[in-house]
Amino acid sequence: MLLIPSIDLRGGKCVRLLKGDFKLETRYELGPIELMWRYRQLGASWLHLVDLDAARDGGLTDENPNRSLLHQMASPRAVGLQAGGGIRNRATIDALFALGVTRVVIGSAAVEQRSEVASWLTSYGADRICLAFDVKLDAQGTPRLRTRGWQHETSLSLWDAMASYADSDLKHVLCTDIDRDGALTGPNLALYDECLRRFPRIQWQASGGVSTGADLVSLASHGLPAAICGKALLESRIPAEELRPYLPNE
Repeated sequence: MLLIPSIDLRGGKCVRLLKGDFKLETRYELGPIELMWRYRQLGASWLHLVDLDAARDGGLTDENPNRSLLHQMASPRAVGLQAGGGIRNRATIDALFALGVTRVVIGSAAVEQRSEVASWLTSYGADRICLAFDVKLDAQGTPRLRTRGWQHETSLSLWDAMASYADSDLKHVLCTDIDRDGALTGPNLALYDECLRRFPRIQWQASGGVSTGADLVSLASHGLPAAICGKALLESRIPAEELRPYLPNE
């Protein structure tokens, strides 16, 4: 299993939101570039970046304070950058690739513009596009999708959304359990077991809840190809020796 450290960017700073709530923000003193190099030294080959300003404002504008930062982080080619936040058109994808981003993460558009997103998978290639589905379990335990920074509830299930891409070149999917994001309560193993059972060919990225090395061991033992971790790494909650087996520096 590959561990992908995650950095949330807001105003050029490193932050974490609890369950996606902008009012529940923790800001960290360590800068994003310094943090990138710290993860690289640990052995990270990929880094997951979430541009919260772009997600909130609906795109990567010239005024976005994170735009130049993304370029600075991509320029050394130290790690593969997987970046998302407010990507809803080809122009934004092209702009991110021009900055040096390796793979883009499509969130709300993957739910709201499915036919168009399927065409992006074809034109850019399956390795350069990752779909991000954010879910909240309903009373029956069905993972229902939320969009627009988790503020918009949908009746669509994760399984419905995945089925709609059955004829596409989809390869990478990031699935976040909203109730566990930033909560350090452990990953939803039952959810990811079902993801793997239903769609075994997908390179799933588990997101939400990782807080200990034991959580990483559990995800790996369940067959997850990759896991995203943000807060636990930012706060050095997991010893380096427990991280290294999942950070294969390439």
